Amino acid sequence: MQAVCLDDFQELARARLDPGAFDYYAGGAGDELTLRDNRAALQRIRLRPRVLVDVLNLDLSTTVLGQKLAMPVIVAPMAYQGLAHPEAERATAAACADAGTIFTMSTLANAPVAEVAAASNGRLWFQLYMFRDRGSSRALVQAAERAGVAALVLTVDAPQLGRRERDVRRAFALPEAMRLGNLSREEQELLTAGHTGSSIERHARTMFDASLSWDDVAWLQAETRLPVLLKGIMRGDDADRAVTAGAAGIVVSNHGGRQLDGAVATIDALPEIVAAVAGRIPVLVDGGFRRGVDVVKALALGAQAVLIGRPILWGLAIGGRDGVGQVLSLLQDELRLAMSLCGCPNIAAITPDLVYRYL
Repeated sequence: MQAVCLDDFQELARARLDPGAFDYYAGGAGDELTLRDNRAALQRIRLRPRVLVDVLNLDLSTTVLGQKLAMPVIVAPMAYQGLAHPEAERATAAACADAGTIFTMSTLANAPVAEVAAASNGRLWFQLYMFRDRGSSRALVQAAERAGVAALVLTVDAPQLGRRERDVRRAFALPEAMRLGNLSREEQELLTAGHTGSSIERHARTMFDASLSWDDVAWLQAETRLPVLLKGIMRGDDADRAVTAGAAGIVVSNHGGRQLDGAVATIDALPEIVAAVAGRIPVLVDGGFRRGVDVVKALALGAQAVLIGRPILWGLAIGGRDGVGQVLSLLQDELRLAMSLCGCPNIAAITPDLVYRYL
């Protein structure tokens, strides 16, 4: 089977991955309503293309927080990439550098941040979960700074982990021999087998700080010289407060449908947040992006770039660095075609009037 769209990569990866790893990557919380709605909401949007526009020489490039990107697509943070390929996050970072975009590395990565940074050619952000032990969080930030990471992305929608029933049914745990590059051995032991239910959920319940508040955003900013983006904003009032709190950017995100099941789709939440921010800081969005035309829709509704997640894991499982590169290349080709057919020779031409209506 040849992959001709991003969804094809998922079926190819299913055949290669351990069933528990596949369900961990693919699954969502509860009934997976929000997981499905992220896609459905994007598919409800229709566009009004322009005609008789010169699109012979398209420019897909953009700039986010001072970094030039070959296209307005960034790779989202995703944990435990060693389940997909031995090179794990190193392969993903290298493929992102090849493609001229940014890789956002998870706190729960298998590879150490220094090794991932070495493969990223400076195109690396670091996603941070705030742990109860602030010393552990501080150490992660310091390691990211030493490695040359360009920005921190604080996840703000996970005071606890959403109940992911696929993982509970399989009593999902990491292999005994698998190591996480940025956690201590004691922290990692919570993720291994030997208990009922999901060890991922057990780890989060023990490590994550359910008291996380706006005061902790200020604490983090005082601890680092790096710009701090907040990932998980889904309301206009929270977006306005993020700007006031000094956030460098916002990622509109419902955690890929993996936290609150029944939460609004990210593309539906985006316009309210863009209006509240009013251009003061960049607004990014993730959740269900699988097509070049999806990227056009998000940019027309005010996002500066989108973050893509699961398809990157499918590409990694299929072919490591080359597989991730194939996913990014296919999405770039689709974006180029969508912009051409919409009459948009560059990113600035993707304006709100392109959006016709929601069905």
